[in-house]
Amino acid sequence: MSNFFRNEIKDLAPYKPGRPIEDVKREYGLDKVVKLASNENPIGCSKKAKEALRKAAKNLAIYPDGNATLLKEAFAKKFNISVDEVLPSSGADEMIDTIAKTFIDKEDEVIMADVTFPRYIATTKMMGGIPKIVPLKDYTYDLDSMLKAITKRTKLIWICNPNNPTGTMITEEEIVKFLDQVPENVVVVYDEAYREYVTRDDFTRDSVKLVRKYPNVLAMRTLSKAYGLAGIRVGYTISNKEIIENLNKVRGPFNVNSLGQAAAIGALEDDDFVKEIYELNLEGKKYLYDELKKMDLSFPPTETNHIYLDVKKDAQEVFIEMQKKGVIIRPMGGTFIRVSIGTMEENKFFIKTLKEVLGKDVEEALA
Repeated sequence: MSNFFRNEIKDLAPYKPGRPIEDVKREYGLDKVVKLASNENPIGCSKKAKEALRKAAKNLAIYPDGNATLLKEAFAKKFNISVDEVLPSSGADEMIDTIAKTFIDKEDEVIMADVTFPRYIATTKMMGGIPKIVPLKDYTYDLDSMLKAITKRTKLIWICNPNNPTGTMITEEEIVKFLDQVPENVVVVYDEAYREYVTRDDFTRDSVKLVRKYPNVLAMRTLSKAYGLAGIRVGYTISNKEIIENLNKVRGPFNVNSLGQAAAIGALEDDDFVKEIYELNLEGKKYLYDELKKMDLSFPPTETNHIYLDVKKDAQEVFIEMQKKGVIIRPMGGTFIRVSIGTMEENKFFIKTLKEVLGKDVEEALA
């Protein structure tokens, strides 16, 4: 049987998502479980998105609009682009695979960081590409070393900004300087899934400018995080017409379902909801910073809705012990975990539980 499968996938492992709440409840006999493992929106999605979902659910027997016409128009209007400069996808995950299928040939070199979103390396190997791994520097993309890694065989570069899982970011000045030096025949995918959470003024607020200036750049975004539509799966990519046209040749038919298209259109109309999420995340981040510093735990400053944390113990062991007490986090290898920023109640429960697991003095964290 082993001879049936492509050589490119023999060393790949299935993606492991954060554990579902119900699984943990059943395994440990718990009534209360908080999931802070997958960087999800802790209060769900906007009322406008929910209302759009209710209307769309009235007829699910008809195939969705395979062109996602109304959704493209909504993206175009909101971001001041044309409809042929944007392509919706079933979350960013599908688009990552679509990009790989569109650009990566066997033996092409693909540059990425060593600690970043794992799908980049998996989809590169799947297409027979050769991953060129560049270590982070101070938990942040080392753009100078990435430039040095470019060879005649380089086809594509993955940039996650802000980065998952470290939460660190590259400034607009740094990314422009980098793109100025990347050869035009090398594709750069600028993944900004967490853009709505960024607080710093030196972030690239309008990545459309990068797409317009550099014909080899794609800006990839999602509605799974700040917009709270992770369960519906809607992402979108902005680039020039030629790149979008070729991505469109590769994507699956009806890849964004009717519910996803409707919910996304509703969500895009609710700027107040996104602002509310931004403020909630900022409040939670400040609280967690203060408490983690009291515990003498180190972490890089984050511009996302998660924190990359050194717990000074085996991360897998901490992951298991936290689950037993009703908190799901993400082990990241070594002594590092990633924890999502939740509601204030969830954040306090996390701190209380982490203190218990690490043997710290447990204060009145839930007061």
